[in-house]
Amino acid sequence: MPTIFFYGPRLEKEKKKELIQKFTAAAAEATGINPAAFVVYLREVEASQVGVGGELLEEKQKKG
Repeated sequence: MPTIFFYGPRLEKEKKKELIQKFTAAAAEATGINPAAFVVYLREVEASQVGVGGELLEEKQKKG
C-alpha cells in the first residue's frame, strides 16, 4: 500500500479533500498503481514547530 505524508498548516475540510484527491491522482498517474491502493496522511503542523533556514517559521512569517 503506497503511502503519502503531507506535513503542513491547518486546512479547511474541502481543501483537505482536494489535496488528497490531487495527491492520489498524481501519484497513480506517475506510478501506474491503482489510485485505490494509495493512503494519504495529512499532518497539521504549527509554524512554531517548524524551522526554515535556521529560524522558526513562526518568526520568519512575522518578518514578512
